[in-house]
Amino acid sequence: MPNLPSLKVHRRSLDRRAADILREEILSGRFPPGFRLVETWLAQQLHVSRGTVRAALAELAHQGLVEQVAYTKWSVPDLRAQDAWELYTLRASLEGLASHLAAEAITSAGQGELKRSFDRLVVTAREGRVAPAVEADLALHKTIVALANHRRLSQQYDILEQQVRRYMVSSNVLMHDTGEIGDQHRPLVEAILDGRPDEAEALAKQHNMTEGRKLFGRLKDIERAEVVAMPAPRPARRLRPVIVPRTGI
Repeated sequence: MPNLPSLKVHRRSLDRRAADILREEILSGRFPPGFRLVETWLAQQLHVSRGTVRAALAELAHQGLVEQVAYTKWSVPDLRAQDAWELYTLRASLEGLASHLAAEAITSAGQGELKRSFDRLVVTAREGRVAPAVEADLALHKTIVALANHRRLSQQYDILEQQVRRYMVSSNVLMHDTGEIGDQHRPLVEAILDGRPDEAEALAKQHNMTEGRKLFGRLKDIERAEVVAMPAPRPARRLRPVIVPRTGI
């Protein structure tokens, strides 16, 4: 496995910084579904206390990236069909509303921002690498949510963001050509740019439900076949410590 990037010195608390590192391990797949997160081992790897690790894991649990078992054990949740269905139906509603509002209130500045975000998605998707394409995909959807100019909608979407990213990786992996991602989003982007709110809302919901059903079906097939993913072995490499030199603070 590759080494983690160097941790920059800043004023964020150790638990938040530890959460950032662990989140990246989960979203990258280096800590796969079913991976057991042992507090003592993580504390040793990150050079922090178990209390710091526990606080970081609690933050990730709030984001739906970690689950706690019997108050003392932590693990990376499996990708479940029911969870995928709940996430994508909720996401369809939120993004449908966001697309409607964005199309209603679109300005020339907003059009430029949306076009740039879509162009980045198209270029990135054509490169054929799933992870960057997923990030560009999510960035486009976040742009649409921001253009809705609805604070409470944005707050609710932020709660789902990390889970959305995790399931988007799984959903888009099912595609044979990442270039299709841009084509899938083009009608939605054009509807928002042209100020057609009803059509934009319908397209956003349709897109999410289509991708959600695809992932739901895949995960349901796995569950029916009773395929149980075994926890991955403890990684041989060491995590980069969270602690920073005394002179850095």
